[in-house]
Amino acid sequence: MAPKLGQKCVVVTGASTGIGLGIVRLLVQENFHVFGSVRKQRDAESLQQEFGQAVTPLLFDVCDAPAIEEGVTQVRKLLNGQALFALINNAGAAFHGPLMYQPIEEFRKNIEINLIGTLQVTQAFLPLLGADSTLQGPPGRIVMVSSVGGKFAAPFIGGYVASKHGMEGMSASLRRELMIYGIDVIIVGPGAVATPIWDKAEAQDVSMYDDTPYKQPLAAFAKLMLEDGRSGHSTEHIARGILKALTVHCPWTRYAIVANRLERWTLPLLLPVRWVDWLMATKLGLLPKGTSDLKGAADSSLKAD
Repeated sequence: MAPKLGQKCVVVTGASTGIGLGIVRLLVQENFHVFGSVRKQRDAESLQQEFGQAVTPLLFDVCDAPAIEEGVTQVRKLLNGQALFALINNAGAAFHGPLMYQPIEEFRKNIEINLIGTLQVTQAFLPLLGADSTLQGPPGRIVMVSSVGGKFAAPFIGGYVASKHGMEGMSASLRRELMIYGIDVIIVGPGAVATPIWDKAEAQDVSMYDDTPYKQPLAAFAKLMLEDGRSGHSTEHIARGILKALTVHCPWTRYAIVANRLERWTLPLLLPVRWVDWLMATKLGLLPKGTSDLKGAADSSLKAD
């Protein structure tokens, strides 16, 4: 399954479903050769069945350094002295729950997968992206698939938000460091996306929080997230934004691809933070007992600052 001579080659992590699978489909249509990382053999077989020789599956978890290195060796061999065109760091996970009660191991897992795993994969593939001067071809690009949560912190997904805020800060530092090699780093921050992740979110057991004050607000949050997710952008729409980041001559450093942009992106970033706090608290039932006047409460909190 070696790429054709002169064909642009891209590594996509988390290629089995959702945004990852969407970008694989689009890149294949655009005549790229894709190396798609998956964690399960059946997902590797599924990629081969759908795309044939246009896709080379890589079997690794982003937290498994030896498996990542095996993937790098496989890619290097098939590139046969050519540089990798791009790395798309898409693999990730989300666990929700109130930070006051969320098990530290669950929080740590979110950071380990979304942040440390992303850096681990990036370090492993940087030589193929141009840090190895013996390879032929221009330096590549790295696309970090972040989230609206990389800029805006919703309640009950604190671990996910922390990992995406961390990814965005790490990406900015990395972009400046990698200028020495000519390797660019671009962030793509999708909002809600219609993917199977919402079915997984609905199935997540949060009954451990039933005996806390957060039972009802957490249920309201889950309902809101499911509604937003299932009415969000298609994976194809997100994939086209990623393709733009990969191919335009002078890409922006960050692309926000957010459905219902005014409500879900522009206003939350423009309004006073305390107002956004109180608006969200009202919607989810997080206001202190006895608080009835949203505007008055918000104004009071602003004055208190």
